[in-house]
Amino acid sequence: MAGSSPKAEEGKKKARIEIIPLIDVIFFLLATFVLFTLSLQRITSVPVTLPVASPPGPPNPNDNTVYLQVSDEGNYYWKQGGQGTPELITVSEITPRLMDYKRAESNPRVLVRGDTRAKFGAAVYALDEVRKAGIEQVSVETVSSPTGR
Repeated sequence: MAGSSPKAEEGKKKARIEIIPLIDVIFFLLATFVLFTLSLQRITSVPVTLPVASPPGPPNPNDNTVYLQVSDEGNYYWKQGGQGTPELITVSEITPRLMDYKRAESNPRVLVRGDTRAKFGAAVYALDEVRKAGIEQVSVETVSSPTGR
């Protein structure tokens, strides 16, 4: 409009798009969609029978497992069977005893245990000696026990 004055254009309001209400509507639709979708999905589970722990029974009298215990001073204790009494042995006695045990037992098993302050190096040495003796069934007890038990 060639002949219009600048004051006439100032009176016209420019159109604006308000985005805040648009965002509110979008979030409402998204939340409704999510809740509706979750209500359609039925959550089912598979029935599982879990094992029940039983208290340990009396020690097996035929148990010939060797318990090799390491103390905090680096001493070693040898106990054969659950009812045996532990005896203090030297480092040089470990290998011959393990070899004799392997020859005498058809299924040799060794359990390495430590007392509350046992050094890790002494326990690793005991594991190495069991491995050198060729005994495959070796375990490490994860609960500390008093020295010589």
